[in-house]
Amino acid sequence: MLSLNELWFVLVAVLFIGFFFLEGFDFGVGMSTQLLAKSDTQRRVLINSIGPFWDANEVWLLTAGGAMFAAFPNWYATLFSGFYIPLVFLLLALIGRGVAFEFRGKVGDVRWKRVWDGAIFIGSVLPPFLLGVVFSCLIQGLPINEEMQMYAGFFDVVNAYTVVGGLTMVMLCLLHGLMFTTLRTIGDLQERARRMARRLLLPVAALFVAFGVMTYFMTDIFEKRGAVLTVLLVLALLAFLLGGYFMNVKRDGWAFGMTGAVIALLVTSVFVGLFPRVMVSSIHSAFDLTIYNAASGPYSLKIMTIVAVSLLPFVLGYQIWSYFVFHKRVHEKEHLEY
Repeated sequence: MLSLNELWFVLVAVLFIGFFFLEGFDFGVGMSTQLLAKSDTQRRVLINSIGPFWDANEVWLLTAGGAMFAAFPNWYATLFSGFYIPLVFLLLALIGRGVAFEFRGKVGDVRWKRVWDGAIFIGSVLPPFLLGVVFSCLIQGLPINEEMQMYAGFFDVVNAYTVVGGLTMVMLCLLHGLMFTTLRTIGDLQERARRMARRLLLPVAALFVAFGVMTYFMTDIFEKRGAVLTVLLVLALLAFLLGGYFMNVKRDGWAFGMTGAVIALLVTSVFVGLFPRVMVSSIHSAFDLTIYNAASGPYSLKIMTIVAVSLLPFVLGYQIWSYFVFHKRVHEKEHLEY
């Protein structure tokens, strides 16, 4: 049976997996407003395709951060203080993106719309890249001392491995978003999204393989959890291949599920490779943050578990219901809210 420390580690992992699966296609659609759309109307169709969902999807990230703060305060303190600047840029990008969704249609001026379209694009590229860099840093290791203080220089955070991790996440989100577009649109926009997704398969596969190889040689997670990680990576590869097959036969729902599965399995691999650690110290393994030395007291974890079990079904039920209500495809001839 899982201890409360292990249970909350799993819950934090599930929250991040849910965030990347759900907000991943939001990011991809946001990128597509510049890479796929050919007119202002098509941009509006793309924005409206995620209009009912994007803000609720971001709540998964906020909830994950809140769970870290309550269940593993030392992890939260070290991570958020050490990555203060990247996380500030992440927050600003998400805020700018959310404001842009609401503001771009308030004025008909072309220059006004271009400014907010740029904010949507930047706010869709930067967050998955920064989060990919941060998660890559977690498994590569950072200079953390015996007092759980992180003293990372620029190249501890930004290096070949972390940049490849960030780019991999960006491209996976773009691919995921294109498949979501095929589910939510019709006609020319849908067909071009499908074609673009097929063209991205090879570069995404190259990045994915490169990140996997670099992870094997530049981190210790395969030494810790080699057997499980191998299974997860094989499943991710199988999901990726199936996704490509379903794209070719125009089974868009299945293709969307497969691209989401690749993202979910990749994030799962990070947490599996870390366990029971939450941050790896590059100074000495004795300074690693774990689910035990970074956790709150047993009483706090117990109360939090009761609250989470009580409220989680309502939150999940509401989000599932919202996706059911707004499942209809968006097209140019209907009223576009954004």
